[in-house]
Amino acid sequence: MVGQALPMSVSVEDPESRNLARLIALSDGIFAIAMTLLVLDIHVTSGLNPAEFRSMLHDLLPHIGAYALSFTILAAFWRDHRRMLQIARRVEGPALRLTLAGLGAIALLPFPTTLLSEYGSQPLAVALYAGTVALIDLLQLAVIQVIRRERRAEGAGRHETTATSSGDLDIVTDLLVTAAVFGATVPIAFASPKAALWTWLVLVPLKFALGHRARAHPRGKGG
Repeated sequence: MVGQALPMSVSVEDPESRNLARLIALSDGIFAIAMTLLVLDIHVTSGLNPAEFRSMLHDLLPHIGAYALSFTILAAFWRDHRRMLQIARRVEGPALRLTLAGLGAIALLPFPTTLLSEYGSQPLAVALYAGTVALIDLLQLAVIQVIRRERRAEGAGRHETTATSSGDLDIVTDLLVTAAVFGATVPIAFASPKAALWTWLVLVPLKFALGHRARAHPRGKGG
């Protein structure tokens, strides 16, 4: 009987669950690396005199701002990504390919972040950053739509669908808002990079309102 315990415990976790767990682990690793790479642009040269030190700290402000912005964006993407994978029974086929494409775009984000911190006054740098964030949003939107479609095709029970529908809507709405704001600022950046940067601040009250709505209407509860 004791010898049968280990095989029985292993067999409880099916291959699809193990594959999903591996994907979650891979995703967490990519997010962690991307978040860590953001800070590499923030450094102070040694051997500076007081005037040079103050000047370098002033020059680092755009780097710190770009770091804070990208870290916040990646944290939100990570949260939505985890929630999407948690509601999925499995991620394979189109969902897997879209997920990997999204992770590839996330791993790329430190590059446009560097461009933004170094050339924030250049239209192309701001547009490239906004376009990268919008692309990640659209890929994550595609993933959750595929997951929802596959779940419906599998004939999920009515209770389970109701219990997860509000959570799905929260994720979709959050991604749509971010994609709309950053997507809209791509053409704005070519007219005025500064205006595009200020437009991103619109997300602060929007995200606050979305978070308040999500707390007021928990998952699985109607109304």
